Amino acid sequence: MNICGYIPESINEGPGLRAVVFISGCTHRCPGCFSPHTWSFQAGKPFTAELQQQIIEEIADNPLLSGLTIAGGDPFFSAAEVSRFVSRVRAALPDFSIWIYSGYTWEEIIQHTSPEYMKLLQLCDVLIDGRFVQQQRDVSLLYRGSSNQRIIDIARSLISGQPITM
Repeated sequence: MNICGYIPESINEGPGLRAVVFISGCTHRCPGCFSPHTWSFQAGKPFTAELQQQIIEEIADNPLLSGLTIAGGDPFFSAAEVSRFVSRVRAALPDFSIWIYSGYTWEEIIQHTSPEYMKLLQLCDVLIDGRFVQQQRDVSLLYRGSSNQRIIDIARSLISGQPITM
């Protein structure tokens, strides 16, 4: 798995000041995507155990951060590898807020045949779901690019059996 970006402090991908890791690889190829450079699975550099540890230590050492956001590309295309990274973050920072973006909808993720998709979902707190739809682009939305995308509370949604938006 590769990452095509890391932002140590951002206010754009969730509430508060957040670290953001951009996972390489996406086959959704949404027209109008603001980051087509992330589509290639070879984009960026390998997300080695050493780099992961370095990022986790940077996050832990920054008292201003309120969370971590995993974006891309689409992290669910590398669900097993991203799950291992998020598990490492959870071990180091058990109460840290973790948001994840995906072009898949909530329904597509929970019905996916790979158990790794569900494992990754369960490790995170909030899912921003759905492909970017250029005709529904809305720059006034918080943390999303188009009005079809939802901000979903994962824990509450798993309990209720349906997506609960925030």
